[in-house]
Amino acid sequence: MTTPVEVHFHGIEKSEAIEQRVREKVAKLQKHFRRMTSCRVGIEAPQRSPQKPKVFQIKIEIGMPRRKPVVIRHERVGSHASEELCLAIRDAFEAAMRKVDGTAARISQRSKLDRGRRKPRPSLEGQSA
Repeated sequence: MTTPVEVHFHGIEKSEAIEQRVREKVAKLQKHFRRMTSCRVGIEAPQRSPQKPKVFQIKIEIGMPRRKPVVIRHERVGSHASEELCLAIRDAFEAAMRKVDGTAARISQRSKLDRGRRKPRPSLEGQSA
């Protein structure tokens, strides 16, 4: 990856342990998908009333060369803040892995136009008889 991982916290305190866990997950994702050029992760806990459960929103944006960034948004509802945040991160990165797999499969496939075309014969120019 050409740029470092960016981790942003909104509505929750910045935690080195959470940031380290995110970096480990990004490293695992990078081993799986080497075309990543950048990765931004946003962790957000919007304000809620006491009647509504706490919600964690995770947004992962993965940059690739010559393509639009892949964006994954994941939301997890729970009552135990510290435990549920780790699970939300895990679930978000599992969703990112699935989406990146689909993107990688599309990149590796030839386009529909290329499938029906014949490949040109190798040129005989420049070869001696």
